[in-house]
Amino acid sequence: MDALLTSLRAAAEPTRLRILALAARGAFCVMEFTEILGQSQPRLSRHLRLLGEAGLLAREREGANVWFTLPGPETRSGTLVRSLLSHLPEDDATLVADRRQAARALAERARIASESFRRKGADWDEMRALGLPAAAVEEALLALLPASGLGRLLDIGTGTGRLLELLAPRISSGLGIDASRAMLALARARLARAGLGQCCVRLADLYRLPLPDGAFDLVVLQMVLHYTEDPAAALAEAARVLAPSGRLLVVDLAPHHEAEAATRLAHRWPGFPEADMRALLAARNLVPSATGRVPGRLDVCLWHAARPTMETCR
Repeated sequence: MDALLTSLRAAAEPTRLRILALAARGAFCVMEFTEILGQSQPRLSRHLRLLGEAGLLAREREGANVWFTLPGPETRSGTLVRSLLSHLPEDDATLVADRRQAARALAERARIASESFRRKGADWDEMRALGLPAAAVEEALLALLPASGLGRLLDIGTGTGRLLELLAPRISSGLGIDASRAMLALARARLARAGLGQCCVRLADLYRLPLPDGAFDLVVLQMVLHYTEDPAAALAEAARVLAPSGRLLVVDLAPHHEAEAATRLAHRWPGFPEADMRALLAARNLVPSATGRVPGRLDVCLWHAARPTMETCR
């Protein structure tokens, strides 16, 4: 009862309700909150601290920034805060103004991130860079997965967050991880613009995920493994965080001989043969259940596998 009362008291303040309503739309940092709400940083920091202590806000440090989001919808605090927010009127003038200001902040965030990529000459949209049929790959990916009830999603190497956006209607929560801060800035802008409060992103190393065992029902590695030095280790870490009976989806290149493209984009592997990928999955106690292939300038393969339940393993 004490924890519930603490949470209710923390939320029972106009600015803190506005903060929670914004956090339901995506991740924001302190500076963005100050710009959107028009309040001083010390005052906003105090509100954020109280909400965090009450369990109504989750925080993730990334370099010099701290990003604030709602707790996952599968948590007790996440359920409570979403229930409270459901009673806020959508047409409230203050909240409408906050959403307009948030849209401006997100547009600026995306612009800065995009300019950073242009300055560095990075071609972050690999599907476009390789001339691959992105729409056909997405269609094949969706066809391999149930239309609903996918549960908790982990998108390893999330890039601009497109996969989180694509699967958002089918999942209860989504987390994207990437090693690029600039990529994460683009992903946050995408998710907030779409109002996908159940999805968030964070900085992480795919070989050492800061996540507990068995935490996700679906793990996806899309166009990631051909960059890795050690695909087996990356798959082992993905399998570790996969729940019993959970699904793993690997989307990557089929074997090819396009040396120029691989060199230009710093690929480590020229695609993966079907037998090799099945062996990698089997070594991680994952059972392949379906495979798809999308033809193009370079063919893209989709490997769908499941982690057996404890009963199946016996």
